[in-house]
Amino acid sequence: MYREEFSPIQTMTEKYFEYHHTYNETPPLVEFHQHPFYEIFFFLSGNVTYTIEGKSYKLRPGDILLTNSSDIHRPDIQEGKPYERIVIWLADDFFMMLNDFYGEDLSACFTDAASKDYRLIRPDGQNITRLKTLCTQIAKAKHSTEPGSAALASAYLTEFLVQVSRAYYETPDSIKCDVTENEKINQIVQFINENLAGDLSLSNLETHFYMSKYYLSRQFKQFTGLSLYQYIIKKRLIAARNLLRSGASVMDACLQSGFNDYSNFLKAFKREFGKNPSNYFPA
Repeated sequence: MYREEFSPIQTMTEKYFEYHHTYNETPPLVEFHQHPFYEIFFFLSGNVTYTIEGKSYKLRPGDILLTNSSDIHRPDIQEGKPYERIVIWLADDFFMMLNDFYGEDLSACFTDAASKDYRLIRPDGQNITRLKTLCTQIAKAKHSTEPGSAALASAYLTEFLVQVSRAYYETPDSIKCDVTENEKINQIVQFINENLAGDLSLSNLETHFYMSKYYLSRQFKQFTGLSLYQYIIKKRLIAARNLLRSGASVMDACLQSGFNDYSNFLKAFKREFGKNPSNYFPA
């Protein structure tokens, strides 16, 4: 199978999808990040716990994780085993194209996973083998210069998405034993995501959830990996970015995502995404 060097850059350069198969003998350090597209993370080997939106998933070879354009996530990679994975990035336009052609929304499993706040898929052995075979075919087609190779890569990817979608709905509840979570923190994360433009001060959260602000802060950092302030700022910036992608003005994106200070918003946006909001264009 084709393998490449790991890159911390989380930006698509291709229009519809990108396929990355990476391998590391030494665990790379990956910061919390997000990106303006869908991601399928197909875990092949390593000693990895993956944190997504306050839940930590202890991964087994063959596991799949689904993330969308609002999810903050990071793998914690320990030494002892080579870290190997296949990552597929998918633009909104790719799913729209498939929906127009086939009349099926293959992004539905991403939407369902986000609504349930549960991103792990654990296919059985037969499906893992089938998914690996499709990945080999995708990679071969993408590296080929023969006529029709791009169409063939898209066809294999479409079949891969169908298999992932079916595996998602067939995954048993028993795999939740490999998920570390805290129900109160889950409620706080949900509240933040549903009230980004509202009062998310520590004192307000303390009152709303009947927790001391010191205990709340410690628990939040323990389960999400980020301080409460860091998480809220990142989520507001993601919301602002997604508003800009949908055509909102910079001022509307600022206010609707919960920023009260325009100057601070501009600085935070450039620090997070490397561009000013007025110069931001979706990948």
